[in-house]
Amino acid sequence: MSTNDERIQRAKKKAHWYDQYSGCSQSVLLSLQEEFDIGNNEVFKAATVISGGIARRGETCGAIIGALMAVSLLIGREKMEETEVYREAMEPSWDLINRFRDELKKQFGFEQELNGTLCSEIQEKIYGKSFDMTNPDGYQAFLDAGGHSDSGCFKVCGIAGQVGAEKILEILQDREAKK
Repeated sequence: MSTNDERIQRAKKKAHWYDQYSGCSQSVLLSLQEEFDIGNNEVFKAATVISGGIARRGETCGAIIGALMAVSLLIGREKMEETEVYREAMEPSWDLINRFRDELKKQFGFEQELNGTLCSEIQEKIYGKSFDMTNPDGYQAFLDAGGHSDSGCFKVCGIAGQVGAEKILEILQDREAKK
């Protein structure tokens, strides 16, 4: 196993593991921050309410947002005026999102493609229905269905950690090659 494979597997494993504490976005982000020594605690803290599809509302999956935040630490702009940097960051981000969707399909064995990255759509594919996680009964039903288990969101976080690590390694290798 190569060093890069080991880094990818460590990031995947940590992202999976960290979600036991809740917070898919932070689980993925922290695994990538630690593995690649990027960002800081303020970045981690900023991801607090992004989980569960943005404050448990079933919108964009927090796990992929955590991976996108980590990638943005490497390719994002530092000043608003850096419009070209902003534009150049889109293509690697689209690639990351597509890889995430492809890996979800592959690793969960979905028959059909995901149409997007909505938490509610991912829940529908995994559990056969989505849950209103803003409602205590809905959140409990999510947990009872295996939402916080090795075959649920923990696995989704691991996949986001994996594809995030793959993308980060590509970015770092491209930078090294340009030197």
